[in-house]
Amino acid sequence: MKVIILAGGMGSRLGSIADLIPKPMIEIGGKPILWHIMKIYSHYGFKDFIICLGYKGNVIKDYFSKFNHYNSDFTVDLRSGNLHFENCPYEDWQVTLADTGLNTLKGGRIKRIEKYIDSDINMLTYGDGVADINIDELVKFHKGHGKLITISGVKPPSLFGEILEKGGKVISFEEKPQTSKGLINGGYMVFNRKLLEYLTPDPDCDFEFGPLEKLAREGQVMTYKHDGFWECADTVRDVENLNKLWEMGKAFWKKW
Repeated sequence: MKVIILAGGMGSRLGSIADLIPKPMIEIGGKPILWHIMKIYSHYGFKDFIICLGYKGNVIKDYFSKFNHYNSDFTVDLRSGNLHFENCPYEDWQVTLADTGLNTLKGGRIKRIEKYIDSDINMLTYGDGVADINIDELVKFHKGHGKLITISGVKPPSLFGEILEKGGKVISFEEKPQTSKGLINGGYMVFNRKLLEYLTPDPDCDFEFGPLEKLAREGQVMTYKHDGFWECADTVRDVENLNKLWEMGKAFWKKW
């Protein structure tokens, strides 16, 4: 079973940060958020990844081609050029890095990596969102209903802080609490290979608008309701909040 990660976006709402690196390489606790997402999946035993590249994809290629360099201490013999790595993490992952076009929309990106997909059921997510989701339960839910795709319905954090009060007396201030109403697609999807028949490699082939809407009309989309936490690194404030949670030991997505 492959885990496909859409990592081609520009991160336009991240300001000058996105001028240097692609959105999935935004660091949380000193590691790219892409790494955090992969750790969530690998915790549940899913370690075969396909990363769909676009904007500044070479930055992501460089990170994985030099993964040990970036994640461990090493000694280099300058005469021979030999490297000796210390405390090397050696993640047991297989990672396919696929260029899917600079401006290609999500549906086109997925279709363009079709040749790397060799199993009937696979997983798909975005390269910027973390959650304390149980991947095993998600896959079990998908296999149980027999439809083509499962999306994870999540409660996004509020755009504003919330005042908790009782009888007019302020009890506490909550920064960006999870909203109590409405779900959005938070990624962490599972799909059957037949989904690819609804997509084209055209750069203008979207995913949510068009293919998913058609599948919904055909009754082929199910929602796995995730009642836990979810957040994406969409803005500078989001990134700051995720780093704050990590530093405080409250990273809700850290299951490993």
